[in-house]
Amino acid sequence: MITTQDLTKLHELLDPLIPAEWFAGPVTLSADDDEILIVGELSAQSPGGADPQAFREATRGQRVKVAQKLEAAMRRSISWGVHADGVTTLFTGLGVPVMTRLRVGEREALDTLVAAGVARSRSDAVAWCVRFVAQREAAWLGELRTTLEGVSKVRAEGPTLA
Repeated sequence: MITTQDLTKLHELLDPLIPAEWFAGPVTLSADDDEILIVGELSAQSPGGADPQAFREATRGQRVKVAQKLEAAMRRSISWGVHADGVTTLFTGLGVPVMTRLRVGEREALDTLVAAGVARSRSDAVAWCVRFVAQREAAWLGELRTTLEGVSKVRAEGPTLA
C-alpha cells in the first residue's frame, strides 16, 4: 500500500516533470506496490486537444522520459491515462497475476458470470468482482486505507526490539 507520504513525495517528483499545457489542473495518482497510475484531465489546450489518442501520440516520447525518471526514483512501473468528456482512457497498465484458492460456492459465482457473458474467464470474473466492489464501496475502502495509514504510523512510532 502506498502512504500519504509516498504520494506527497511522488507529487514533488512528478509535478515539475509534467509540462503545464498537458493537463487542466493537477493529476490524479493511484498506486500500489507494483505500479503508479498517472491520470490527467485533458483540455482543448492539451497536445492533441481533448482527444485521448491524439494526446497519447503527441506526448509519447515525453511521457516515456518522465516515466523512466519516476520508475528509477519510486521503484514501481509508471502507467498513464487521461480523463476527457467524462471518460477515463488508460494508455498502459500492468496486469499483475494474483493467486487465490476458491471454494465451490465462490467458483460457482465466477462460473455464473462467465456463463452469462459478463466475463470471458474465471480470471476476468475475479477482476470484474474487484471492480464492482471498488465502485460500490469506494468510501468504505477509502476509510479502510486511512485507518491502515494510522496503524502504520503508530507502529513506526512504537518501541523496537534491539
